[in-house]
Amino acid sequence: MKLFVVTGMSGAGKSKAVDFLEDLGYYCLDNLPVKLLSSVVGWMESNKDFSQKVAVTLDIRSRDISDSFFSALEAVKRRGVPVRVLFLDCEDSVLIKRYKESRRLHPLMNLENRADISSALKEERRVLSSVRESSDYIIDTSNLATASLREKIIELTESDTEAGGMVLHFMSFGYKYGIPADADLVFDVRCLPNPFYKEGLRELTGLDKEVRDFVFSTEQANGLYDRICEVLKFSIPLYEKEGKAQLVVAFGCTGGQHRSTAFAYRMQQEFAAEWDSVKMTCRDMSMNQHEVKNR
Repeated sequence: MKLFVVTGMSGAGKSKAVDFLEDLGYYCLDNLPVKLLSSVVGWMESNKDFSQKVAVTLDIRSRDISDSFFSALEAVKRRGVPVRVLFLDCEDSVLIKRYKESRRLHPLMNLENRADISSALKEERRVLSSVRESSDYIIDTSNLATASLREKIIELTESDTEAGGMVLHFMSFGYKYGIPADADLVFDVRCLPNPFYKEGLRELTGLDKEVRDFVFSTEQANGLYDRICEVLKFSIPLYEKEGKAQLVVAFGCTGGQHRSTAFAYRMQQEFAAEWDSVKMTCRDMSMNQHEVKNR
C-alpha cells in the first residue's frame, strides 16, 4: 500500500487535489480524524477489496492535528506503508477572496466562533506551521489554475513512482512578484549585472544562450554559481537521507526573466547529469511558465 496525505490551508484546493488523485486510481478519504489514520490504513491494507493506493485529507477540522499528526504518520510507517505528505498553501488575500465568493465560513469560524476570517486564517497557519515544515511537497495555489494543479498532482505521483528518489526542482522567479511559498532554498542573484539593460537582450530570457553568456561573462557570476553549486552538492544528499521527496531550489532576480533563469537553467543541466529526477520551472516567465524537465 502507498499512502498520500493531503493537508494545508482551508480553501487552498485540497478537495480538488483529492478529486485528481481519485482520477489517478487512489481510494480517497476526506477529513479523516488523525487518530484513526493508522487503524484505518491497517484495516484497508488487510482488505484486498480496496485499492493499494490511498489518499486522505487531514486538516484543521481535525482539532488535534497539531498534537497527533506526527505520531499518526509514524504509526503508519511502522506498518511498512510508504507515506507522502502534500501541503497546499495559498496567500491570505486569495483565500479571503475565495471564501467571499463561495459564501462559506472558514472551519475555525464555526468551531471557535471566530468573528472574522483573517483571525481564523492566522490561527490556522499557527496550528499547521509544523505540519507544513515537515511536508514532502508544498504547492502554492495562489495563482494556480485548476488545470495546472492537476498537472502538478500527476507529476508528483509519477515522479514518486518512477524515480524512487528525491526530485530536484530548480525554479526562477522575480522578487517583484513575491518569493515562492513552496521554495525550500532561495538564492538572490540580483547582485549581478542585469541583461535587461543590455541592447538586444531585453526581449530574450535566461533560456537563450546569448543571455546566459552575458550573465556568466564575469568572474563574480561564475564564483557565485560555483559556491551555490558546492552548497547544494553537499546538502542535497542530506535532504534525501532525511526522506525529503522534493527539494525546491529557487533563484530570484528582479523580474524572473534573465539572471534567475540563467542560474536555474545551468543548475538543471549540471544536476541532470548525475540525478535521476530533475526539473526546472520559470515561475514568472512571460511565455506561460515555461518548464524544462530531465528524468
